[in-house]
Amino acid sequence: MNGETRRPLTVRVAGWSAAHPWRAVIGWFLFVALCLGAGAAVGTRSASTEDYRVGEAGRAEAMVAAGDLQRRPVEYVTVRARSGPLDVAAARTVVKDLTARMTALPEVTHVDPPVRSADGSVLRVDVTMKGEELDARKHVDALLDQTSQVQKEHPNLVVEETGGPSISKGVEKQRGDDLALSETLTLPITLVTLLLVFGSVVMAGVPLLLALSSIAAAMGLGMMVSHIVPDAGVGNNVILLIGMAVGVDYTLFYLKREREERARAGGRLSPEAVVEIAAATSGHAVVVSGLAVIISTATLYLAGDIVFASLATGTIVVVLVAVISSLTVLPALLVKIGRRAARRRRPVAPERAGTSRVSSALLRPASKHPAITLCLSALVMVALALPALGMQLRVLNKDSHSREIPALQVYDRQTAAFPELRVQHQVVVRSEPGQAAEVARALQDLARRAQADPLFAKHVNARESADGRISVLELSTPFRLSSQKARESLDRLRNDYLPVTVSRLPGVEAAVTGDVARDADYLANQDAKLPLVVGFLLLATFVMTVVMFRSLVLGLVGIALNLLSAAGAFGLLVVFFQHGLASVLFGFDPSATSAIGSRVPLFLFVILFGLSMDYQVFVVSRIREAVMRGVPTRQAVVDGIGTSAGVVTSAAAVMVTVFAAFVFLHLAEMKQIGFSLATAVLLDAFVIRVLILPSAMTLLGRVAWWPFHPAPRGVPAPGGVTTRV
Repeated sequence: MNGETRRPLTVRVAGWSAAHPWRAVIGWFLFVALCLGAGAAVGTRSASTEDYRVGEAGRAEAMVAAGDLQRRPVEYVTVRARSGPLDVAAARTVVKDLTARMTALPEVTHVDPPVRSADGSVLRVDVTMKGEELDARKHVDALLDQTSQVQKEHPNLVVEETGGPSISKGVEKQRGDDLALSETLTLPITLVTLLLVFGSVVMAGVPLLLALSSIAAAMGLGMMVSHIVPDAGVGNNVILLIGMAVGVDYTLFYLKREREERARAGGRLSPEAVVEIAAATSGHAVVVSGLAVIISTATLYLAGDIVFASLATGTIVVVLVAVISSLTVLPALLVKIGRRAARRRRPVAPERAGTSRVSSALLRPASKHPAITLCLSALVMVALALPALGMQLRVLNKDSHSREIPALQVYDRQTAAFPELRVQHQVVVRSEPGQAAEVARALQDLARRAQADPLFAKHVNARESADGRISVLELSTPFRLSSQKARESLDRLRNDYLPVTVSRLPGVEAAVTGDVARDADYLANQDAKLPLVVGFLLLATFVMTVVMFRSLVLGLVGIALNLLSAAGAFGLLVVFFQHGLASVLFGFDPSATSAIGSRVPLFLFVILFGLSMDYQVFVVSRIREAVMRGVPTRQAVVDGIGTSAGVVTSAAAVMVTVFAAFVFLHLAEMKQIGFSLATAVLLDAFVIRVLILPSAMTLLGRVAWWPFHPAPRGVPAPGGVTTRV
């Protein structure tokens, strides 16, 4: 077997790229353009209503759809006075004009007669649209335009519109605005951070260029992949969030090693040879780190949730593209920059090899007093994690969305006038046609019980399918969607009223759906899947670490350290968001800080495990390199962490700035995710990797590598690298 085939794949790819730099660069940007073009051609397949069905609520919605009784999307138009009592005659003139306009629209099926609020101050017109709510938001602009026209023609009254489609449209627009804002915030901050790290516009521009091109390619690929795994509307957000972080991170790993090797060689090696050494070391670490993030994130598919699947898909696609860019086009760019600098006799300032004075000072506690350092730092992390024990989860909904969305401002005013519209439960019954009369009597009994209960409003509506098999009873609750009273009304309905009425009938299937039911069933489903996801994640992390470093001990240590960093981030998340400290310090809307989004902890847990593996792989790889050169483990820990401290600190600084920018977005989940990721990276880089990891490995000594202690080998050499670290 020749030397070329013995070299690792990362070295062979880098070697080709270095030898054919223009082909690699042009090929990369053609790949990006192809991804974007193909993605734009096929478009994005959005998740449908069926994709969101979970638990009992999902079964009820499936029964409703089978009977063609699904609730059509409704827009509510309210008419009220600007001040003082409502002029009813003028309001009815407005309603007549509005009804004529809405009825003429092809998007509208029918318009109901006006309903007056209990205090007589507001008239409401219900406009029912065609199709499903997720599709209706695409066509709701026509209705909003007509409402706006009516308002212009009747300026003495306030005419405003809200409803599921317009609220969804507003949230979608805000998500797009947030995406643009996050780009505006992260790009200059990242560029400044990289300038501080490299002191060169050219070298700072390389990571940013690769990160942005990777994000662009991933967005195009994401559109194509959405035809396999539908996008729940979060794909581009997570691609930007993770892509900016890991794209810069992986490039930094490679760049810093290349500069370090150049410093060590002192000009004796060509740019191509230096790039090959970086490919054999940091290039290999990038592949393993990327694989760790991909495998960790893939466990989200086990949750059986379309939003988690969409988050996982976006993360996996952008990480895969970022790894490819680091291994293919980056070596070509480095060679071109190196050759140009050599011709101009202005070499790029090399990275100084060895351990800096700052790194030595930071590592001194772990090397001199490892037991005390380990205990104290672990106690600090545990203390930070303690508030997470009181974490309260809720599905973030209309109650928690930003009130900067106009449709939600109207929604608040509308539900104040018509509180029965806040929450609606749907009792769905499937039976044989011959049981229709019996089912109707049971539903009437259930309705009487609910109307006598203060947890329910007096509003009741019943429907039946054409074949008599499906019956639907709608009950209202005059409490906020996320309130305890709303949840109590669902429990009363499911556990008290349903068993003694409809469910007593033989051969009848009954289920309850609605906004509260969907939220409750979603949380129950997530709780049920949590052990499966976490179990596979821990197993995957352990196996990857063992395979990478051939050490069962390091596998266990890696899991323990990842758990510590995630737990610490969760504890701070609870303090800042659930307990409202973020509102006090940063002025965040209290609706975003009263509870933790139900999807946030699991997504964070998975992503943090993957990102923590970045530093784990990079740092322990450097320690292992030193051990393989014959350095004792205690000194190898100091050397390995000391030489990697600069890149870890730089990468952490970039990640923190990228993630922190998401705290200033509007969507509560993105605020919480950005805060937690930034906090976790800080803890991981400056507590776990500087204090706890070196202390633990120093105390473990040779035991850390059990059962396969690395055998001493030569350092990687250009042209025929055999050592994989």
